[in-house]
Amino acid sequence: MACDGRQPLARSETGRVMIVGTAGHIDHGKTALVRALTGVDTDRLKEEKERGISIDLGFAYWSTQYGDTVGFVDVPGHERFIHNMLAGVTGIDWVILAVAANEGMKPQTNEHLAILDLLGVTRGLVALTKSDLVTDDDLQAVRSTVRARLAATTLSSVPIVAVSSLTGRGIERIRKDIADAARNAEKKSSQGRFRLAVDRCFTLPGIGTVVTGTAMSGRVCVGDTLVVSPSGIKAQVRSIHVQNSKAAEGRGGDRCALNLTGSGITKQSISRGDIVLDPALHSPSNRIDASLRLLVGENKPLSQWMPVKLHHAATEMNAHILHLSDGHFAPGREGFIQLVLDRSIAATAGDRFVVRDISGRRTLGGGRFADLRAPARRRRTPARLAQLAYLSESSERDILVGLLECPPHYVDLTAFGRDRALSDSEIDNLAAELALVLVAVRDRVFALSSSVAAGLTSLLLDTLARFHRENPNLIGIGFEQLRLVLQPRLPAVAFSGFLQNLIQSQRVVLNGTWIRLPSHALTLTGPDEKNWKRIFPLLSETHKFKPPKVRELGKLLALNETGARRLLKTLAQMGKVQEVSHDHFFTRDVLAEILDIIVDISDANDGQIGTAILRDRLNNGRRTSIELLEFFDRHGVTIRRGDFRILNRHRLDLFRLGGSRRVGAA
Repeated sequence: MACDGRQPLARSETGRVMIVGTAGHIDHGKTALVRALTGVDTDRLKEEKERGISIDLGFAYWSTQYGDTVGFVDVPGHERFIHNMLAGVTGIDWVILAVAANEGMKPQTNEHLAILDLLGVTRGLVALTKSDLVTDDDLQAVRSTVRARLAATTLSSVPIVAVSSLTGRGIERIRKDIADAARNAEKKSSQGRFRLAVDRCFTLPGIGTVVTGTAMSGRVCVGDTLVVSPSGIKAQVRSIHVQNSKAAEGRGGDRCALNLTGSGITKQSISRGDIVLDPALHSPSNRIDASLRLLVGENKPLSQWMPVKLHHAATEMNAHILHLSDGHFAPGREGFIQLVLDRSIAATAGDRFVVRDISGRRTLGGGRFADLRAPARRRRTPARLAQLAYLSESSERDILVGLLECPPHYVDLTAFGRDRALSDSEIDNLAAELALVLVAVRDRVFALSSSVAAGLTSLLLDTLARFHRENPNLIGIGFEQLRLVLQPRLPAVAFSGFLQNLIQSQRVVLNGTWIRLPSHALTLTGPDEKNWKRIFPLLSETHKFKPPKVRELGKLLALNETGARRLLKTLAQMGKVQEVSHDHFFTRDVLAEILDIIVDISDANDGQIGTAILRDRLNNGRRTSIELLEFFDRHGVTIRRGDFRILNRHRLDLFRLGGSRRVGAA
């Protein structure tokens, strides 16, 4: 397999590669210039040959005298094919903006220049093509006009070179500029997780499905497992071509062709605009907050819920814009918007995008994605806008510092790294550099600044101390009650992890579902302690799976029913027993044992838990088994599905904390 169907070149020994894109009006000599530079005709479609114009992306490769490899992406100039042009210029390192000397700046020249500016392209040159058709005075006039147009863009300082593909004028100069730029280009980095924006998908006889595109970040090797996003189809990399040469790996910035295999991998299942990526990054989004610059040339302000064409990487789709700024979003203004997409896309925070009018006739503006998980409500509050200001910073470090300083003062570090395509080592380095306090809960890690974590710990301990003073007869405070009175208010899953850290360091104690300070403990009176010693064997041994209710206990042990009920309620507050149903108490250890049995039943019955099976395992009667299952339902440990239950394994620790015999089973 050869990338894009061309003959492979020897891969550069230096490891330096550079992707050059063309831009400019139709029939301004882009394809002829690439042919003069490389000897390759990038018009590969029959219709392109017949009509003499570029319709889709064309590709060519050239090896410089220094041994570096340059990949050319030739884009169409016709206004009808701007979507193809946008697919080609995303991810380029260097641009050749072609301006025909005999025609000067034309509509698509101006639009292509605006797009390059919005995408942040800073390196390249302007080629004044067809220079053999004009006089030197005309050439100088065009040069002056072009320089003036470049002045307010990211390409303001690039050279302007007169060139003729027919006579060869300027060709060697451009070759030298490209070769020097490639020689001085930084070696491609493998930082981050792998992403490749697909711009072509085709099949080759005897090889199978091949996708091509520019790798946006990370590193991919033969044999790696990837995901096609947003569809979620899994694929394995059978072989790789980089810059048209067979390779063992591809890196961010490389022009790659990946031969993919997998049960769902076909030419029809992968489209231009899909992103082939590291499985850890697969999390499509359809509501994105972003910064947007509306072009100065627009004739009216941006309206709310305005329909647009969104272009990101190689994809195009319909979207609506909600601007988040006060007042009019006037031409030339930059501000925050929310993009509501017609379908989900695979994107990364920080990616650049372009929006065009819904008819696809003109470019409106562009910017960067800030937050892939934008809220549908309360999107314009001062707190949210403060977050967006930090999310628009240029470095992950600055973003993280800013987010931790403003409400809600915590960051889901797992989602933060995923949405920015960061590798585990990059996240670890950030956490270490900033001395973050990490809270790990299952497959997620939350981060707090050390000062916020210290303040939250102090407030939590003070809250418990005050609660014990005001409620000396209660064993402790409930999990949710405690979470809701603290600031910052962590999500339940994060607070659970934060609490576990304090439990492990023995700063707080968990008694059942009650949280207390280690110094606080309820004690029983002498008579109550004596009665508990009589009750305990009945609940934990003799009748442990079907313990007597309060009235029956009173009869069996000759106890006052009201006194027995008061004692068991106190024991429940102390975390020694749990009231499963009215007046029906089980010890915590027995409940943990019953839960282990329920897990066994689930494992043995394809995840289903039936009342009859539990009754037979416990030999405690149908009514008691139903009470137990309804108790676990109320606590979210089991979920009823018709006549059966299924386990919510994330909640098993609720009754296993501090002494489960089968923690690993969850």
